[in-house]
This record gives sequence, C-alpha cells and structure tokens, in this order.
Amino acid sequence: MLLKKVRLGDLLVEKEAITEKQLADALQEQKTNPQRLGKLLVSLGYVDEKQLLILLAEQLKIEFIDLVRFKINTNCVSELSEMNARRFRALVIDEKENHFLVVMADPTDLDKFDQLQEKLSKPVKLCVAIESEILSNIDTLYRDTNEISNLAEELEVELSDEGFNLPGLSENLSSEEAPVAKLLQSIFDQAMQMKASDIHIEPDSTVLRVRMRVDGQLQEQIIKETRIVPALVLRLKLMCGLDISEKRIPQDGRFRIRARGHDVDIRLSTMPIQHGESVVMRLLDQSGGLLKLEQTGIEPKILREIRKLLAFPHGLILVTGPTGSGKTTTLYSALSELNEPEKKIITIEDPVEYKLARVNQVQVNSKIGLTFAKVLRTVLRQDPDVILVGEMRDQETAEIGLRAAVTGHLVLSTLHTNDTLSAAIRLADMGAEPYLLASGLRGVIAQRLVRRICAFCSEDYQATEQEATWLAKESQLVNEQTNWKHGKGCVQCHNTGYKGRAAIFEILLPNQQMLEAIRKKDYANFSRLAKKSEFFTPLSVSAINLALEGITSVEEVLRVCESIEELE
Repeated sequence: MLLKKVRLGDLLVEKEAITEKQLADALQEQKTNPQRLGKLLVSLGYVDEKQLLILLAEQLKIEFIDLVRFKINTNCVSELSEMNARRFRALVIDEKENHFLVVMADPTDLDKFDQLQEKLSKPVKLCVAIESEILSNIDTLYRDTNEISNLAEELEVELSDEGFNLPGLSENLSSEEAPVAKLLQSIFDQAMQMKASDIHIEPDSTVLRVRMRVDGQLQEQIIKETRIVPALVLRLKLMCGLDISEKRIPQDGRFRIRARGHDVDIRLSTMPIQHGESVVMRLLDQSGGLLKLEQTGIEPKILREIRKLLAFPHGLILVTGPTGSGKTTTLYSALSELNEPEKKIITIEDPVEYKLARVNQVQVNSKIGLTFAKVLRTVLRQDPDVILVGEMRDQETAEIGLRAAVTGHLVLSTLHTNDTLSAAIRLADMGAEPYLLASGLRGVIAQRLVRRICAFCSEDYQATEQEATWLAKESQLVNEQTNWKHGKGCVQCHNTGYKGRAAIFEILLPNQQMLEAIRKKDYANFSRLAKKSEFFTPLSVSAINLALEGITSVEEVLRVCESIEELE
C-alpha cells in the first residue's frame, strides 16, 4: 500500500475546517510546544479530532474506523506485540486472506507505517482511528493475559529443578520480585482492570483455571502450568496469616493489596478439592467510597419511601435478595445517610466489609462463640440508636432484633428471601413471634442486579413471539410497537454485550390490615393485601421498566425473572 505525504494544515484550510489565522496560530504555538500539528489543533479547540481524521482519510483514500462500533477480530490482535502496538499507535483489527486490516492514529507518519509493515506477515490495509480509542482498546485487548501466562511459565521453571520446596519457597516469598509475587500482582491488576468482584483459582488434573466474576458472570483463563498451584496457595495463605501446613480443612482469611492505584481488601476462602485447594477471593475496593442512596439506582418514588422508613426512630427494616444482589451496598448507603454525631450506630457483621467513621463495627466470630445473637445482646447495653445486623440467620437473632425494634431502636438487617412478601413468612418460619413481627416490621426492600447493555455495541432487538407474550402479560406498558435493545458484543464488553450492572427494587410498606394478618398468621391474606398496596411493584416489572429504557435487555429480564419464579 502506497501512502503520500499530506500537508495537514493546508488540507484543513482547503476544506474550511480551520481558518488560515488558526493555522498560523497553531504553527506559532508549535515552535514552543513541539507536537504533531493535528494533535495541537485539536488541543487548541480549532478542530474536532474525529472531523480531522475523516478529512484526512478522504484525502489519503483510506477508511476511517469508529472503534466504538467496530467488532474487532480478537484472534489477530496478537500479530502485533503490545510494545509495538503502543509504539506505532496502531492495532490489527481484522485479518483477510491477503492482508491485515490495521488502524493507526497518524497514517501520515510514513516511517512508522514502513516499520509496522515489516513487523507483520501479510500486507497491510491501513485505516485511521481516534488515538484515545486505539489506546483504550490496546489496554483492553492485551490486558495482562500474556503477562500472566509468561509469569506462570517463569514460576514453573523455578520450581521444576528440585520440585516444590515448601521451606525454601517460604523464604523466597518475602521478596516482591519473586515470580509468584509478580504473578499474583498481575492477576490482581487484571481483576481491577476488568472490575471483577471475585477471583477463583481452581486446579484441575491438567490445567489451572483462573476465573474472574465480571458483572455477575465468570470469565475464564486457562494456565497450563499446574505445578505452580501449591506456590500460589502458599503465598496467599502467608498473606492472610493462615496455617500453611494445613491442606485438609477449609480456611478463611483477609489481607489488603494495592492494584492499579486502588487499595483493595481481599476476603479469601480456601477449600480442599480433588486436585489441590480451590481459592476464592472477594475483592472489596475501598478507594471508590460508599454510594449515596440516590446513586444506587433506586427509583425516585421508592427512594422517597425508603427515606421515610429511615426517619422512623424505631422498627425493623429488612433488605432481601440472594447472595450478590447488592444488599450490603444498599444497607451501607442507608447507614451513611443516618451517620450523624447525634446518633449512636453499631453494626454486627460477618465480615466487616467497609469501614465507616463514627460507627462501631463488630466482627462476628463463631469459633469463639461471638455469634450474631450474643453480640446483639451486648449491643443493646451500649445505648445505640441504630443497629445493623448483617443477617437474620436464626430464631434467636430474629427475636432479639425484633425486640430491639419494638423497644426504641431502628434495626436494619438482611434476609435471604426471594421477594418482599416472603420476608415476614420466613421470619415466622424461623420462630419469630407473630405479635413481635406485627409490632416491629416497618418495611421490606427486595433487590436484584441486572447487567447493563454495553453502550458501545447497543443495537435494536426484536423480541420473539414467546418473549413478547410474557412481557405484555407482566407489564401494561409493553405493546407490539415497543422498541427493545441488546448488545451485539464488542471489545469494550469482552464480547458479552454487557458492561456494568443496574439494580431493580421492590418495596413493601405494611399497613394496619397487613400487620393484623401477620398477627393472626393469615399469610395468604397478607400477600393478597400487599400486592394491592399503593407502592408495591414486583421485581419483574422493575426489570421490564429498565428494558423499556434501553438500560438492560429482554434476555437479562428473562434471566432474572426466571430465577425469581424458580425460587417462588
């Protein structure tokens, strides 16, 4: 492919993208601020970068590629090393039979183009793209996958000479330059880049699987060097202060690391499995700060009712949902709103996930008898105004919590139930007295997390006949003309079609009739009355509302609602 030199300034003046005076000013600025003219014109605000590149592409008779919309062929990206990709500000985005499709930020740099051509095994068809988008895709596409594989190989070589030497390796682990330390740091860095919530390290007979949970879904990387597993587990146990000689029983620990500029608390759990020990780590990024209630995605009308609940001086407020549905985030947001010098707040948690100033936080430890119920009894003697109980796990905790709620304390807690209607019934099944429930229960919030459609690859979606029938049955807002969206998959979302998550909520505010039904143990009538109440909107309808706004997909609505129906 032959390229010709282009006088960019003259081209932009000719196309009336800039004036001659603006060009003269930019050339004068260039004498004291040596930059490429195009970059300087953009930074001075004389021309839009995309407009500049489109004009340049027309002049050079090459294509301008919008990388936000283009589906990159990830299999050919590695044809160019990451070092060269950054050096040339270029990316291999597709492979044809006779050439590679390559985007560059500056196609007028003929020297770099010639060097780029020499690095590739096929001729290059050159295109142009916005530099920031190229760099963003380089960060995403190359990630640390190659680095992790290389470090795993390096660690296996170190272990291969004399086998796995526990005492010797323990000494070496004190060095941050040890291959095992660098490998773990790379894994944590990748997890933070992907915004993963959990890391799973799972040894198999022939491979080691490192899986990361991103937006609720696991993404897998295979490492062939299985011999490195004991070294990884040993290092992690030492970081937690666990017993490194004990491999027969599960262990739990906690430590803190710094990855990609973030301070991250790690909750670690080990479990003996057939081919070694499985390790699961929950990542708690402390640097992001706590969300405010309005930042959690709660609908305005539900948010108003939640704030009314928090204004009560006493009573029980429950947040329900399965593990990983965001209950803790909602409760901490509520606590941060209640956290004032005039109020004494005590939390009982297992474990303490976020540290709050002015709040007395207690870590439950069942091994020494420090259970929720035992701590809760002590807390009541500490003159609290607000109490957070991490979870209502048993009859004793439920009854003490309810008694606290009816004796002048505001009690917040979680419960593993499917929806708001099940919460009161679950507490009754646990042995809580109906009269206490009727006297203490102020409100129940149920929630789930649904994946957001990736903004970079969102497109129209036509619901199937079966999907349309179900959606119309659940929501009166759905009709044949309803427009739906979904993500087709791109580099930005790792080809999943989703990036980030949003919460859906259901709220139950018991009135006198409902409370009377609870007192009489008439739970069928309680459910019937609750469904007719003013503020009750089922989780399924909340999910559909998000899909109507184009925030989530029909597929995601059905996935969440199917799990709700299964639990029911």
